Amino acid sequence: MTASTPSRAFIPVRIAVLTVSDTRSLAEDRSGDILAGRIADAGHILADRMILRDERAEIAAQLRRWCADPDIDVVISTGGTGLTGRDVTVEAHRDVYEKEIDAFGTIFAIVSMGKIGTSAVQSRATGGVAGGTYLFALPGSPGACRDAWDGILAQQLDYRHHPCNFVEIMPRLEEHKRRS
Repeated sequence: MTASTPSRAFIPVRIAVLTVSDTRSLAEDRSGDILAGRIADAGHILADRMILRDERAEIAAQLRRWCADPDIDVVISTGGTGLTGRDVTVEAHRDVYEKEIDAFGTIFAIVSMGKIGTSAVQSRATGGVAGGTYLFALPGSPGACRDAWDGILAQQLDYRHHPCNFVEIMPRLEEHKRRS
C-alpha cells in the first residue's frame, strides 16, 4: 500500500524534458506540453526543454550534458521508443545509463495495459540513472506521457510518497564516488 506522508515537506526537483521527433516543433509538441504542465502543477521546476531528431548520438550527447548539469535532477524524454528503424531513444538512453531501473518499463506496461490493452507490449519505456540524474524514456503519445506521469512519476518524484520514492535516495546516487 502506498500513501503520502504530510509531515514531510515537499521537495521540488528540477526536470528537463526532451521530445524526440523528426517532425514536431515546440508549437506542435503535445506530449512535451503535457509533461511540462504536470511538472509545474506538481510544484517541480521545468529546468530545460528541447526537441531533437531521432539520432542516437545526438540524443545520448544531450542526455550526458543534462546529467553533467548540477541544475538538473531528472530527464524525461518522450518519443522514439517504438519498434521502427528510426526509434533509437531507448538505445541512446542505455548508452548513457550507469544503472537501469528495470522495473520502470514493467510498471509502465502494467499502467498502459489498463488503458490500451495488449498494445502495451509495443512499449519500450525505460528508466535509469547516470551521473546522479534520473532518466526516463516514454513513448511519444500524449496518453503515454499522462499515464507515466500520473501512474508512476508523480508519486516517485514526490518526497512525501512512501514507503519509498526516488527523491529520498537522490543524495546517495553517487555515493560510490565518495569511497576511497
